[in-house]
Amino acid sequence: LLGPGWLRALRLKGSSLPPKSAMLAANLGVLSRYDVVVAPERTTTLIRRLGVRRPMLVYTQHGAGDRSGTLEPRIGLFDLVMAAGPKTRDQILSHGLARPEDVVTVGYPKFDLVEALPLQAPNLFPHARPTVIYNPHFDADISSWPAQGLAILEAFAGDPRYNLIFAPHVRLFDQAHPDRAAVERLGRAANIHVSLSGPEMIDMTYVRMADVYLGDVSSQIYEFLRDPRPCVFVNGQRRDWRGDPAYRNWLYGPVVETAGEVLDAVDRSRTDHAALYREEQARGLAETFDLTGPDTSSQRAARAIAERLQSR
Repeated sequence: LLGPGWLRALRLKGSSLPPKSAMLAANLGVLSRYDVVVAPERTTTLIRRLGVRRPMLVYTQHGAGDRSGTLEPRIGLFDLVMAAGPKTRDQILSHGLARPEDVVTVGYPKFDLVEALPLQAPNLFPHARPTVIYNPHFDADISSWPAQGLAILEAFAGDPRYNLIFAPHVRLFDQAHPDRAAVERLGRAANIHVSLSGPEMIDMTYVRMADVYLGDVSSQIYEFLRDPRPCVFVNGQRRDWRGDPAYRNWLYGPVVETAGEVLDAVDRSRTDHAALYREEQARGLAETFDLTGPDTSSQRAARAIAERLQSR
């Protein structure tokens, strides 16, 4: 591609573009030759500001959580926006970010790929015990990790009743992190498996093999709930969350505030799941993913792109 030369030119001009934006700028000539550019993030809309008009821009999003923080004006720069279900579609339209005719509900194509493959569950633990996946978010303002994360790992290391997979959001440890050494030390416990990188963190291997989900606000909760199971949530910021749609998923299991409460909450979540939480989980799943109809999500998404391209 055109990358190195363009990047050098940008540096010579004193460009302050972040690396991702700089790479887009470096490849404007390549991108301008396509008919369609499909992106799961919004940085790609920079090519519009830099004068590229030909490609149709399609936004697939990534994840389908409850927080609306990722709903921002750049969504309006896409020609076609894909929503996993009615929840996301309604969020986009209620914020006035796109025209109704530019938002199409297609389901969740990731499920098509993952569910077509047999679950190759790795043998992570020497003893067969109920397995909990702990999946904290990377954003320190809303994550359970800064206040409670290490204490949660310590609690599981000191209690052999459960196996624990620690698989945080991929961005939590994507750079140098002061807790890395402590996490790696705790990962040496027989009942704790630490995964800070690798495909299993994003291809649903861990969420499919776990018996209980432990987390905070990551959208990965909805991938776990494709098969409804017990959940526990950690309110590490002690937020007044009830009635806040950004914390809708906290209705799916017990909510605790400290690491000392987690193991008892896991016990309760397993005992009370059918009576207290399963129905609410099913309702939330239906609002999040539109998986109805004879076609797969991938087929629906491909057809939406083809029809919009033809209309242009």
